[in-house]
Amino acid sequence: MTKAQVTLKVNGVLRDVWVSPSDLLLDVLHDGLGLGEVRYGCGEGVCGTCTILLDGEPVSACLTLAVQAEGHDVTTLSALLGEDDSLHPLQQAFLRLGGSQCGFCTPGVILTAHSLIRRERAPSREQIRYELVGNLCRCTGYTKILDSIEAYIAGLGAEHADPAGTAGPGTGDHRLGEPGTDGPGTAGPGTDGPGTDGPGTDAAGEAP
Repeated sequence: MTKAQVTLKVNGVLRDVWVSPSDLLLDVLHDGLGLGEVRYGCGEGVCGTCTILLDGEPVSACLTLAVQAEGHDVTTLSALLGEDDSLHPLQQAFLRLGGSQCGFCTPGVILTAHSLIRRERAPSREQIRYELVGNLCRCTGYTKILDSIEAYIAGLGAEHADPAGTAGPGTGDHRLGEPGTDGPGTAGPGTDGPGTDGPGTDAAGEAP
């Protein structure tokens, strides 16, 4: 099948890739660009494992053609890492509270939650639960995932209530344009089964 060159903006970087009309964004990101955090799960858009953000909204990369992503911002979990590969505060909350166990589903869950928080800033537990309906997890039972997200949101609230930082280190971050900050959002964007390398690995966005 004839291939054509397209330019994708992935995590703020323009990448030229050769794709066929039928190539899935999942395969291009994972196999072509080496982004191991974009994982194959069900292949039917049901499990959430391959979730990325397209113009800030969660989509299933297994149901999106690579050519459809041209001209849009594609974000994967790697975009949340700091310049020194430090974890995003939301990732830290998952590690601290056990929201990531096997880690396979974690990239998709974190991106979906991050997108919700950018829209709603302080969503309720029920809103979080509803937003994650498309992210399946076989390990945590979801309670620790919800606890982790709520802890991150609580930290954001504490930081904004105490801008001088007297309450201790905040959890806010300028990566991907955190809620309530004026930091420029970098181009940003899972099946819910967390990564096989353990909770620390997947929360950092590494390939299993």
